[in-house]
Amino acid sequence: MGWIIFIGGFILLFVAIIWSTYNKFVLAENQVDEAFSMIDVQLKKRFDLIPNLVEMVKGYNQHEADVLMEIVSKRGDIPEATAPKAALDGSITARLQSFRMQVENYPELKANTQFLKLMDGLSLVEEELAMARRYYNGTVRDYHNKLQVFPNVLFAGMFAMKKKSFYEITSSEAERPEIQLTDNE
Repeated sequence: MGWIIFIGGFILLFVAIIWSTYNKFVLAENQVDEAFSMIDVQLKKRFDLIPNLVEMVKGYNQHEADVLMEIVSKRGDIPEATAPKAALDGSITARLQSFRMQVENYPELKANTQFLKLMDGLSLVEEELAMARRYYNGTVRDYHNKLQVFPNVLFAGMFAMKKKSFYEITSSEAERPEIQLTDNE
């Protein structure tokens, strides 16, 4: 009778460990998914600000308006039913950096209060986007740690838990933007 209780207790302990480990994996994976969706939210905010900047800049220089229109066209590549995808983030970030440098040539535009409000809003969204990227990478790191520590590593394959990708800088973001010191009108 004592052996049955011992074996039953061992089986119960084993089931509790598996249950607990699986739940930890699910919670960590959901946190990674939530963090990635936060990046999408910030990308959507940024996309929504850009058409306002296009209208503001149109009267000053067609080249800068064309840069912003290119960004807006990238937004049009995204199906309406889905949130903005991070795949476009790198190219849009690079174009916005180029735009910011080109705007330096127009003191009257930089003095426009509406333009300044839009640029402040864009700067805030960019900061929030950077924080969302860092948070996402932190949750991915924590998720990987949960997958790789003992005894979790024994169960990760059994539960088909896979590593997630970190949010990495693209080659277009790593390149320095070209600075133009003369007006090309």
